[in-house]
Amino acid sequence: MLELEHLYRSYRGIPAIEDVSFKVAPGEIVGFLGPNGAGKSTTVKIITGMLRPNDGRVLFDGRDIRHDMIAFRARIGYVPEDAHLYTYLSGLEYLQLVGRLRGMSEELIEAKATGLLRLLQLESWQHSPISVYSKGMRQRVLIAAALLHDPALLIFDEPLSGLDVVSSRLFKDLLELLAAQGKAVLYISHVLETVEQVCSRVVVIAKGRILADAPPTELKRVMSLHSLESAFAQLVQQPDTISTAREIVEVMQIAHG
Repeated sequence: MLELEHLYRSYRGIPAIEDVSFKVAPGEIVGFLGPNGAGKSTTVKIITGMLRPNDGRVLFDGRDIRHDMIAFRARIGYVPEDAHLYTYLSGLEYLQLVGRLRGMSEELIEAKATGLLRLLQLESWQHSPISVYSKGMRQRVLIAAALLHDPALLIFDEPLSGLDVVSSRLFKDLLELLAAQGKAVLYISHVLETVEQVCSRVVVIAKGRILADAPPTELKRVMSLHSLESAFAQLVQQPDTISTAREIVEVMQIAHG
């Protein structure tokens, strides 16, 4: 189980997150939602060990991840929001590099890498440099890299970015199967429809603080709203987007003098 306990992090004295606490259990898909600047990225960087909190701690299976960060990182798979790939490598070479860094045998790397590339519709491109891949193809390479070592915890940050309809459907099915296999999944996305479909719980953060932690159906019921999107908008006090859109069009249409 992943547990965040009272995380606090500031930049130049300005809090980015305050008292952030929640859990992700094995077999659970937890959505992590919030507007831009809410503190999602800071929280994820702390979970993955890229950033130290000023206060609080992250536990995995009851142990502070800082006690053995190498062992913890060996158990997580992470698809970041911004893909930073070695574009001069082919898709296969990239997965081979990831596998070697994970300490996997060459035989195991070959079997898993070629199998994942085939199943993710990248077999015919596996020897081509990533520089010629589309955004969606690069995203599928990142997903394959996250799954390669069979991690216990998976963190997906905007994983559907660039994926076509078929790949998106496959990923949703994959998420549910991963949870059924006992994986703990933290799912960060702005696509609230998908979050509502696949997540068993939703954690909402805004201005660095947790505002809600409940199943999507419970959030909608408590707030008497028909969709998770409506509940999210009210929780984070989202401005009236229809009025703002009208004002944008009005400004756009101002006649030149």
